[in-house]
Amino acid sequence: MTAPILPETPAALAAGALALATITVYGLPAPQGSKRHLGNGVMVESSKKVKPWRQDVKHAALTAMELPDAVIGDVQLHRPPYDGPVAVSMVFTFDRPKGHYRTGRNARLLRDAAPARPAGMPDLSKLVRSTEDALTGVVWKDDSRVVEYVRLGKYYAGTDAPDVLDAPGAVIRVWRLAAGVAS
Repeated sequence: MTAPILPETPAALAAGALALATITVYGLPAPQGSKRHLGNGVMVESSKKVKPWRQDVKHAALTAMELPDAVIGDVQLHRPPYDGPVAVSMVFTFDRPKGHYRTGRNARLLRDAAPARPAGMPDLSKLVRSTEDALTGVVWKDDSRVVEYVRLGKYYAGTDAPDVLDAPGAVIRVWRLAAGVAS
């Protein structure tokens, strides 16, 4: 399923922002949490899910940053990471837990008490952090270049909302902000 285009863009984007990339990532979004100290200055992520998520994001970002018809031998060329201010939208999609559904012949129907959105773990801010780190050096030079969040959200797969996928993953949109664009 292709992610739908956002119906409207905020005024700051309409006032001179240029689309830099739309990245569709399939995989289980994972938060960047605390790091554990192993000794001798070695730190590792507490969650084993972060590394695969970052790899999925980086791979999808590299694909989005490919230069069309720019191949030398077997090497696909990519646009260099952008080194200016950017605005970002990140919409994360999760599978619904089985407990949200009824049982028996009504197993395809949601329970009345099933929440509309995933309001529990993982934290949205930690999802953003792990995803930003994966995009650093691929889409933007450094995540300090992110100056505005246009939209951040967590949804269940199949929800009728812009940029929600039919399977776990995320749709990430990045806009280059023109000099002097204020929100």
